Order: sequence, then C-alpha cells, then structure tokens
Amino acid sequence: MGVLRQEVEPGEAGLDPDALERLDGHVRRLVDEGRMPGFLVALARGGRVAHLTTYGLRDIAAGLPVESDTLWRIYSMTKPVTSVGALMLMEEGRLDLDDPVERYLPAFAEPRVYESGTGDQVRTRPATGPLLIRHLMTHTAGLTFGFYHAHPVDALYRAAGLESSVPAGADLAEAVDVYASLPLQFDPGTQWNYSVATNVLGRVIEVISGQPLDTYLAERVFRPLGMEDAGFEVSGEQAPRLAELYGETASGGIEPVPGLPLRGRPRLLSGSGGMVATAHDWHRFMEMLRRRGELDGVRLLSAGTVDLMTRNHLPGGADLRAFGSRPAHDDPGNDGVGFGLGVSVVVDPARTQEPSTEGTYGWSGVATTTFWVDPGRDLTVQFCTQVRPTSSHGVFRDLRRLVHEAVTG
Repeated sequence: MGVLRQEVEPGEAGLDPDALERLDGHVRRLVDEGRMPGFLVALARGGRVAHLTTYGLRDIAAGLPVESDTLWRIYSMTKPVTSVGALMLMEEGRLDLDDPVERYLPAFAEPRVYESGTGDQVRTRPATGPLLIRHLMTHTAGLTFGFYHAHPVDALYRAAGLESSVPAGADLAEAVDVYASLPLQFDPGTQWNYSVATNVLGRVIEVISGQPLDTYLAERVFRPLGMEDAGFEVSGEQAPRLAELYGETASGGIEPVPGLPLRGRPRLLSGSGGMVATAHDWHRFMEMLRRRGELDGVRLLSAGTVDLMTRNHLPGGADLRAFGSRPAHDDPGNDGVGFGLGVSVVVDPARTQEPSTEGTYGWSGVATTTFWVDPGRDLTVQFCTQVRPTSSHGVFRDLRRLVHEAVTG
C-alpha cells in the first residue's frame, strides 16, 4: 500500500503558504457547515508533493477521519484511465482512432440517428458516417445519458433501463448492446455530448485484448505505475479505508447514499466510472501524464501520444459550450475549455470562468473528486471528497481560483 506524503515545503516549490491556508480554510468551512464529510487536497510541482491536507471524516457515523490512504470512489475520473488503456493498444498497432467501432462491436454497424418524435413515435435516419473510436474518446459519438432529461433519446435510454447509464444486472457487453440498439442523438463527430461512450471504449478494449477490463488495466496500468490500491473492487483488507458516500439533501446538508457495488467484483466493469483509488494512486497516474508517458523508468505511452491525448480535438478549436449539443452543456464553466482523448483541455484561459493556463487538462467525478495537470506551471492538483451534489456548489471553481492564487513562481 502506497501512502501519499508531503515531500517539500510549499515555498521551495513556488507556492505561497498563506494562500494555501486560505484554500484549506475555505474547504474546511464546507466541512464545518455540514456540507462535506471531509476532504483531501494535494498539490505537487515538478513531481514533488508540496501541499497535502486531510480534514474531517471519511465515515461520519463511525467517526473515522480522512487519512492519506483513504480510498475514494473516483467515478468519471475512471475515463482518463480507460483512455490511456486504449491508447496503449493504439501504440501497439491493434487499434486506430479512425477505426469504425463496428469492427470490434458489430452491434454498432449501420448506426441510426434521431430525426423526430418521442417514445414509440421516434423516427430515425441512417447516420451520415460510421461511429469511430475517436468519437468515443472525445464524446462526439452521439451517445447520451438517460438522466439528462433534455432530449427524446434520453427518454429512450430511461425506457431501456439506463437511468443510471447501465441496465440492472448487465455485464459490460450486455450494456453496450443496449446502447447500440438505441438511436444516436446526432451524427458522429458533429456535436459534443458527455455520455456512456467510455463504457463502449472499455468494451472495445476487452474485445481487442481478450481480457476483462479490470484485468487489462491492472496488468497494463495499475501495477506498472505502482497504483497499489486502484481497481474496480474493494478487498476485505481495503474496506476499512473506503470513504462513505454521501448525497446532498434539500436542506443543504448531507446523508449517506448508495454507491458503487465494490464489495466483491462488480458484474459490470465500468470504464466510465467504476474505479476506486487513493491519493497516492492518483498522484502516480498524474505523474505519468505530467512526465508525458513515463514514470520511474516505466513507459506506458510515448510522449507524442500523451501530447495527442491532452490537446483539444473539437473541430476548429471549439470549446465545450460552443460544440455542446444540449442545455446541460450550455454552462459558463464550459467557456474556453475543449476536450482531448478522455480529458478536458483549457484552450482559451481568457474565457474560462476561473483563472487557468492554456493546455491545462484533467477531469472530475460525480462524487466531487477532481484533478488537473498544468504543464505550463509543472503543477498537478487533486481534490477528493465523497458527496454527490444535487447541483454545483462551486467548490471546483473556488479550488481552481485558490490554487491559482497560491502559485508564486
């Protein structure tokens, strides 16, 4: 078991201790006000951890504190890991970004696109082109989530048992077949819509590698990087370190809510959101990306492939708000932010809602975990808590602003 530790004083790493105290104090207040159970925040520059704070509880009822080795459900932060796994297959010549998905998953042959109507009266037409691997990795595939409640295809997902993105009792192959049976919202490559696409990518990995997704990622990513606790299930030995999951209440407090089925291997291995990890695990993953594919003599990807992954792939340099297809993406927080192969990418800092630098990339999870890598400032940041919000409470925006204020050199 690896444990994240502070390695250098903030001032030595070009970080302002007073600004870091303001950062910690801001999030501590959220805990003290009962809006969060506890948190971990860590900043590293040049690979050395220069700020590490834990505060509050990982399990309120049991009175257990957040510690450096706490296990967190990282949900959608799984997506960059799955994307790295797919890019490794690309480098081996077993996959190409412009491969049709149907080459590996025949159910996606001859995709159809929504045209009009609702429910049983939905009318569709043939897609103008095939669904490609790159569309899965950039969320431009035309797939969606049932919980958006913003489009007739979202309703079709819910009718197919996909309110939470996966059918009850299904494995990954079965879930992907359900996705393929439903119409796309738009022609592949023409809009951005955050979706179940990375689950489909996870299934592609399984078909090409001949391994279950958890086995493939353990052998190819977790073990080589020393991500000792990362995975899709929690062992008996790990269970006491797993943080409880909470949800916001109408009154602004929090209460325990059901989370991922982690006690025992899950039937559905979600490449979109199925992982748990510690701060040490995630620091190792970020370091591999920051170092452009290599860590401690182990190279997962070439530098060029990491550069490809972490640049904007939306046409014409568009951002998420401009290229987003639905009201869910018409958010000022999407201004100036594009999308790469599994990560968001800052393309225009002047238009972002909080201070940022061009080329910064990362992603977040629904239980309020987030990370980013800022190559220009040689900075990595991660934040972990376990709260599923009913709406955005701005913690990520505040965190980015406060981190920005802490960087002095």
